[in-house]
Amino acid sequence: MARNPYLPYPARIDETIIENESRDIKTFRLAFEAPANAAEFQYLPGQFAELSLPGVGEAPFGIASSPTEAGRLLFSVKRTGLFTEELHSLEPGTRIGVRGPMGKPFPWDRMAGKDLLIIGGGFAFTTLRSAIVYILDPANRSRFGSVLAVYGARTPGELMYRTDLAAWQARKDIGVHLTVDKADEGWTQHVGVVTAVLENLKPSAPNTLAIVCGPPVMIKFTLLSLAKLGFSDSCVILSLEMRMKCGVGKCGRCNIGGKYVCKDGPVFTREELRALPVEY
Repeated sequence: MARNPYLPYPARIDETIIENESRDIKTFRLAFEAPANAAEFQYLPGQFAELSLPGVGEAPFGIASSPTEAGRLLFSVKRTGLFTEELHSLEPGTRIGVRGPMGKPFPWDRMAGKDLLIIGGGFAFTTLRSAIVYILDPANRSRFGSVLAVYGARTPGELMYRTDLAAWQARKDIGVHLTVDKADEGWTQHVGVVTAVLENLKPSAPNTLAIVCGPPVMIKFTLLSLAKLGFSDSCVILSLEMRMKCGVGKCGRCNIGGKYVCKDGPVFTREELRALPVEY
């Protein structure tokens, strides 16, 4: 019998990690209280889940961990309102609800055999971290061609997952380019917006799929840059995480035309979005 989609799995916070200099983004490492629940929670990068706190409410977040990271379920959360303020105040050991996984993942079957261009900005890099960890896992890396990642933030102190970023930059099977809007004294990498770095790198469009996740203004101008570089709409994959709401298509707050982001997405190709009311 299918599990009730409204019923959260009981979990606990095992660890919290402050991700940025402003201290308003935390990564929560969760553990299911029942081992059987961990086995049931089968997901792929690109999907999301609802986190819930009794008496407070719930909210949707992209899954930042990869299913290849055994025993790790990560969510990176920016403190922006009532629910996230309460979540940020919790200590390890606190119980929490996890409902999901939900939505469509990135199209992994289609991505096999392709070169991959991964473009992220700000704290929307969460599901892209999940994708990169999944791609680089020894069991998966041979399934994909070259991998190039471009990730931007306002300042060096706002870049997330700094341990991961350093490890990826030390590898030879992925290219990682970091950029910031404003550098500090010790910054030696790119300075400028993501699109400037992208157009300077000039990634090859043939046999390449581009995956984009970030704030709306970044997505808007990244799409223009990708078009200049020769990427067709069918080869540009977007994650519309900011539109997720109830997760089961009932509240109607995430619809774009006849599509529900929480059920039909949050992953769409640019070609699919062309058939819907204009968002980007």
